[in-house]
Amino acid sequence: MNVVAFNGSPNAQGNTWHALRMVADELEKEGIATEIVHVGNKAVRGCLACGQCYKIKNERCIQEEDPVNDWVQLMRAADGILLGSPVHYSAVAGTMKSFLDRSFYVCGGNGGLLRHKVGAAVVAARRSGGLPAFNQLTNFLLYAEMLIPTSNYWNVIHGMRPGEVVQDEEGAQIMRILGKNMAWLMRLVEHGKGVIAPPAQEKKVVTSFVR
Repeated sequence: MNVVAFNGSPNAQGNTWHALRMVADELEKEGIATEIVHVGNKAVRGCLACGQCYKIKNERCIQEEDPVNDWVQLMRAADGILLGSPVHYSAVAGTMKSFLDRSFYVCGGNGGLLRHKVGAAVVAARRSGGLPAFNQLTNFLLYAEMLIPTSNYWNVIHGMRPGEVVQDEEGAQIMRILGKNMAWLMRLVEHGKGVIAPPAQEKKVVTSFVR
């Protein structure tokens, strides 16, 4: 089994990376391979709302000038997905938001590529805004019908300078427990394949209130 983690921070090894690394350490102890992909330092344009990924259904966004399509395939091949972001104005970092808008739209429009994969989100904050950013990330997982492991608190860790989050003892425990629970849930899913049939996927119902 393997997990791909996406670091939405502009900093390669800032506090978001440390948070992801804490979770990844626990996964690797359970024999689950992890890869951390640096998203936050790339030039990623937002979704054009063209709907071509739904129409063409080739598992690709029509914007080809950035790595988003490569990252979609990494998610498609992974058993678990970790999303990590710093807090920018009480929200996720802009590049991370653009990546998630496009990649999850592609995955949803191509038969639900992430459905029933295990997914989790973590946030690194200096002081405030952690929960709004955490909720933003988790909304993507929920919409994709992913399975979400828990910890013993919301997945937010605190620090300002790179590496300071390791001094947040409660935050570090949250990340450790998240990693352990994620590994456990992934094993449950793996052992359940071919034993317990998953619920059938339903066609999305869309209700528009302005007609």
